[in-house]
Amino acid sequence: MNSIQNCPRPRVVGACFAAVLALSACGGGGSDPAPAPAPAPPPMPEDTRPQDARTFTPVVETSFPALAGAADTDRWVGVLNGSAYRIEVPKTGWNGQLVMWAHGYAGTGASLTVGTPIMRRYLIANGYAWAASSYSKNYYDVRAGVEDTNALANKFVSLAAANGRTLAAPSKIFITGVSMGGHITAAAIEAEAQTNAVNKVKYNGAVPLCGVVGDNELFNYFAGYQLAAQQLAGLPMSSFPQADFPAIAPAIQATLWTSFPTQTNAIGDKLKNIVAYLSGGPRPFFAEGWANAGNQGNIWASIGGDGTINGILTANVLDTTALTYKVDASSASTTALDMAFNNSIYKIKPAADANRLRRDGLRWIPQVAGDFGVPVVTLHTLGDLFVPFKMEQVYAARAKAKGNDKWLVQRAIRDVGHCAFTAAEAAKAFDDMVKWEAGGPKPAGDDVSTAATVAQPSYGCTYTINTPSAEDYTAPASRAAFQANYPACP
Repeated sequence: MNSIQNCPRPRVVGACFAAVLALSACGGGGSDPAPAPAPAPPPMPEDTRPQDARTFTPVVETSFPALAGAADTDRWVGVLNGSAYRIEVPKTGWNGQLVMWAHGYAGTGASLTVGTPIMRRYLIANGYAWAASSYSKNYYDVRAGVEDTNALANKFVSLAAANGRTLAAPSKIFITGVSMGGHITAAAIEAEAQTNAVNKVKYNGAVPLCGVVGDNELFNYFAGYQLAAQQLAGLPMSSFPQADFPAIAPAIQATLWTSFPTQTNAIGDKLKNIVAYLSGGPRPFFAEGWANAGNQGNIWASIGGDGTINGILTANVLDTTALTYKVDASSASTTALDMAFNNSIYKIKPAADANRLRRDGLRWIPQVAGDFGVPVVTLHTLGDLFVPFKMEQVYAARAKAKGNDKWLVQRAIRDVGHCAFTAAEAAKAFDDMVKWEAGGPKPAGDDVSTAATVAQPSYGCTYTINTPSAEDYTAPASRAAFQANYPACP
């Protein structure tokens, strides 16, 4: 779409949104390894993207602060292949394992900055080393995120040596990250990345947090929102891309909202119903998420583009032909009203091979096909409408289709914000994943796919931990105020 917008450190609600957004290829049941993808045609001159001409500069740090109250650590910073990085290793008691952290979308600016893991305190307390890259490019460049994160993992030992510490190669490497970093996390363990990445890392497990684990389906969701809003406002799309969308957006908002962006009118309530189903179905915290100004602000900043994802691709990747719009809130089943709406709405079709396989590394937007064979635990907030809960349902279906659902555990968190987890929730997910990977039982999770289960008032109660800490993305006092107004678990 036009842009993908996010804060470098996500919050429960948002006014701080920046401009934009072990090698195992085996399936389940002992199937043979998946064959390597067929080689793509060589890049052609017309494959040059706007992203290729953009320049970025890593922010060079001299250090980063120690975590108050945590064990003493070695902390190193620097620049690797055009990416800034941070590395932290306990001075004593390193467990020999490395965790790679993938930050979320950082906007479209020229400066490249590094983040730190939300579960940093847990990692230090349990003896893990961690490392994080700024990536060599901003925008929604997941390919750069995977490659630069992998390159840093591969240089971990030599960078430690350059800083005067001799370390053995990590016995295990894990990956985790938020939002776009969740996409990077999930893509990095895919068989396609293991085969095609320039920098290869055999990860032992992964924890995608609030991740775009449905890859292009996120952009299709944004497109469906836009098409439905225009249709309901009497300003339907008639051709794509639509150059005048910025000019008509205020009229759409005025037609559908009593008070934009938090209060829709009767016409806008139809859009609300459509988005409920497009984003994962009726569920707790959807209504609160719909009325959240940060969610709506992010969505509206991400629609109206040409389908190249702001120059990451050279052609339109959007495909709304498979979307179903549930406009009739009076019935759970398809009605004549729904059928008429779906038959009349404009359908966007993608350009052929807009995101094809490449000879020079990963796809420009790496896929998350469910083709992995290591333990994965995900978290997603129910009211997140920017990277909606639907992503988890897409991921579950793809993993099941590949026979790899045995490797996947998913958990729902009761909140409205994008990546609005507590550090305790993220640390618990990571801890359960590593114990599973070490030979423990598969941890429990939520059924994300059964509509009746997801719609239960108590859905998401099991793994929501509202214990605040200074490491949370939202200040404890602010989070407590938000939580006081949220539906309590029955």
